[in-house]
Amino acid sequence: MRSPRRCSRNGCPRQAVATLTYVYNESTAVVGPLAAFAEPHTYDLCEPHARSLTAPRGWDVVRHEGEFEPPPPTTDDLVALAEAVREAARPAPRPPEPDQNRPESPHQTGRRGHLRVIPPNH
Repeated sequence: MRSPRRCSRNGCPRQAVATLTYVYNESTAVVGPLAAFAEPHTYDLCEPHARSLTAPRGWDVVRHEGEFEPPPPTTDDLVALAEAVREAARPAPRPPEPDQNRPESPHQTGRRGHLRVIPPNH
């Protein structure tokens, strides 16, 4: 299952709920709801870092005024979770039982999966 995106700030383990984008030609930092996909020139932030962000002198900060909430799980997340639960619930395969009618001989030809034992020539 896909893990939730984490805050981009060094050492911050919290889940990201906002995306920071810089608009360089307008000297503006924009903090909005978490983008659907992580982009190379944006930064994911947790709520405390999104609310406390400051911009360099001469820059403006445009900040989302609503609540920052974690994104709901996607269908992919739910399908992956269901498959993991199904896999964990499957019984372990039983080892094959030895064949009582066949004598064990070191020179006997046999099969094991896709491999075949070929006896040496005397």
